[in-house]
Amino acid sequence: MAKTLLMGNPVTTNGDLPALSTSAPDFILVDAELKNHSLKDYAGKRKILSIVPSIDTAVCSLSTKKFNESAKNLPGTVVLVISADLPFAQKRFCGAENIKEVITLSMMRSKDFAKDYGVLLIDGPLAGICARAIVILDENNKVIYTELCKEISQEPNYEKALQVLSV
Repeated sequence: MAKTLLMGNPVTTNGDLPALSTSAPDFILVDAELKNHSLKDYAGKRKILSIVPSIDTAVCSLSTKKFNESAKNLPGTVVLVISADLPFAQKRFCGAENIKEVITLSMMRSKDFAKDYGVLLIDGPLAGICARAIVILDENNKVIYTELCKEISQEPNYEKALQVLSV
């Protein structure tokens, strides 16, 4: 289990982020058209998994917008924004904010993704949804970067995460 903070108060996840150099766990997540997606759908591409509690919050919204801008300059890379939000809310947000470079995916059918990636919050007011984290995978789904944000209400370290992709 990992510890993070929510507005300065400690909260716990169900486990730890996948270890560097290991194969990422596969997943089934739901897109805006209610279709299931797994890692196989992004085969041969590097993947940024931007894991957020809810796209409806200020920090999640901001990080999605920042990754949307960054994605334009990341050939061969797909940015997946993963949250517990329903696909309808994700689609509405992306339309309202002109988000076209990232793919939003929902855990609406299962919390297995959050459990397998060690980001499921098990206590505190957000129990049952994800902590804020970044996991970056190479073309072969090997984990090359992870960050569990120390404070859920703060943005991840974009520069450090994106630097991994420039190597």
